[in-house]
Amino acid sequence: MSIASLQKVANPQSSPAVKPMTITQALNQMRPQIEAALPRHLNADRMIRIGLTEFRKNPEIEKCDIKTVIASIVIAAQLGLEPGVMGQGYLIPYKGTCTFVPGWQGLVDLVSRTGRASVETGVVHPGDEFEYEFGTGSKLRHVPNDASEDQPFSYVYALGWVRDAQRPVIEVWSRAKVLKHLRKFNKVGDRHYAIKGGEHNLEMYGRKVALLQVLKYLPKSVELHTAAQLDYAADAGTQSLTIEAAAAGHFEAPEPDSHDAQIARINVLFGKLDLPDDIRAEELAAHVDKLDVLEAKLTAEVAKGF
Repeated sequence: MSIASLQKVANPQSSPAVKPMTITQALNQMRPQIEAALPRHLNADRMIRIGLTEFRKNPEIEKCDIKTVIASIVIAAQLGLEPGVMGQGYLIPYKGTCTFVPGWQGLVDLVSRTGRASVETGVVHPGDEFEYEFGTGSKLRHVPNDASEDQPFSYVYALGWVRDAQRPVIEVWSRAKVLKHLRKFNKVGDRHYAIKGGEHNLEMYGRKVALLQVLKYLPKSVELHTAAQLDYAADAGTQSLTIEAAAAGHFEAPEPDSHDAQIARINVLFGKLDLPDDIRAEELAAHVDKLDVLEAKLTAEVAKGF
């Protein structure tokens, strides 16, 4: 199915005699495109079932623009990641927009597919034996204490091994550092998945941010780069993923202070305002001023929760 056909699926002509297309009908019509995007170990039927399962599990997704739901499922298919399955990735709704956020286990899978490196992540709880050292003799040692696994984590870490390298790449983040990162880069307030899901989701978020630092030193692939860009844009509130980008299997997050990023952030927090691409700088600045005030309030409220 062509991109034009996908757009037609996402934008059915409305008339009194024609009902809007359901997500089930839309996904079934785009089966050929999903099938073409998938790697060999996945099939279109399974991907469609997974998408519909996530759709039913989260009623908020039903309120999202169907184009963004389709785009999120297609980009997940392009990356070969299954939303909602074993932490590979998630469909996250926010203010009428559906985003695809890769999970840390999905990133691990993408690294292993390159065949040139491997990674792992871990979480440390109070009572565990844990020590690490950086430098020419860098090392990490972690002995878990099962009796403390129900307590809030104190550290997260990630390790990466490049084939034939003499030592691993190590990244260790304290709980305080994870929370500081969340407060700084979260632009969607208390709707961020790391906040909504309690301790478990915060732990998954911590594992992922540590892993993303390790990935900077590992061999790259288009899929890994796209996954990292999707994650960054989701946190920044600028993942305005289009069907065209999803079908191409590539996404670049806009620079934080760019014209496109500012408009995307405004649309995420205030709803779709249909701001024109050629909006005057002073008009855009007025919207951004409102956005900065709102984000400051959201950041303060989030900080109170920790």
